[in-house]
Amino acid sequence: MSDEPTDIGKPTDLDDALAYRLDPLRGLDGLRVVPQPRPTPGPGQVLVRVRAASVNRRDLMLMDGEYPLPATPGVVPLSDGVGEVLALGPGVTRAAVGDRVTATYYQRWVAGPQRLAAVREQHGANHDGWLARYVLLEEESVVHVPDHLTDAEAASLTCAGVAAWAAVTKPAPPGPGETLLTVGSGTAALFAVQFARMHGARVVCVTSSPEKAKRLRAIGADEVVDRSETPDWQVAVRELTGGDGVEHVVDAVGLATLPQSVAAAAYNARITLLGAFPAVAPLADPFAGNYVSIRRIAVGSRTDFEEMNRALAAHRLRPVIDREFPFEAAREAYRYFRDGGAFGKVVVTLRD
Repeated sequence: MSDEPTDIGKPTDLDDALAYRLDPLRGLDGLRVVPQPRPTPGPGQVLVRVRAASVNRRDLMLMDGEYPLPATPGVVPLSDGVGEVLALGPGVTRAAVGDRVTATYYQRWVAGPQRLAAVREQHGANHDGWLARYVLLEEESVVHVPDHLTDAEAASLTCAGVAAWAAVTKPAPPGPGETLLTVGSGTAALFAVQFARMHGARVVCVTSSPEKAKRLRAIGADEVVDRSETPDWQVAVRELTGGDGVEHVVDAVGLATLPQSVAAAAYNARITLLGAFPAVAPLADPFAGNYVSIRRIAVGSRTDFEEMNRALAAHRLRPVIDREFPFEAAREAYRYFRDGGAFGKVVVTLRD
């Protein structure tokens, strides 16, 4: 089969074996469709027919060459997706034909502390991801999804969902009488709002517009500070806590907002920075005289993912979905995610 890009502008061109592949540093011009022979699972592998996949900020960073782990040229992008198990390789016991499954962000991080070797194996970066008709998974990365979720919702969990779960619940979740602050209104921050409310905490959010403030309240935020109206939002947050500050901060923006997150934090608070973000000038004293714990985490393990899914099922919680695009419009999904001010997940769906 030829590796030349395939025009899939017409529905009649959609055959059963196509995959998007990424040539990094070329922007959307580097996202092309090629024929993909249906893979055959080997020992310990699971073949999945993809039903939906979703876009994360890291996917834009991989496209632009800004992610810490460079994308392998020709990789199938997207770490998040869901599908139906079609076939099993020899020795597989963790899945059955017909199961609806997703996969972990890191191919082989099952439990315990994160190690550098695990970080170097990522779906959608240097292992094929979900923007295809079929994905071939290693058995140890397979995760079953909650039954109550739609395909679009189930395709939205792997990156932002698990990262937010780990940020909110580890080493210990917040509880009644405690306040958690989210900085930003990307998908990880939205999950953090939902998870903090699930655990009974008061939730304060910082966002960038009145419309987003309204929508944050609708998913459970108790108080919202609009930074477009209140640039010194850390002062407003402290006022909302009677001057004491918040016990937990989930900062989904990064180092650029860390000084204000520290200023909004209570004595001995925990501040968690999520994922990869652009570099900024180093901070002379990131603690700014405050006694806080600052950590940076990168998604989570399969054990974290499975624990989150049990909580989602028990509480019937649903991810926030902004918009769905058909498979043939995946480039538009990327463009909308980058430029459209999405509130919630942007999903690519595949039809039979």
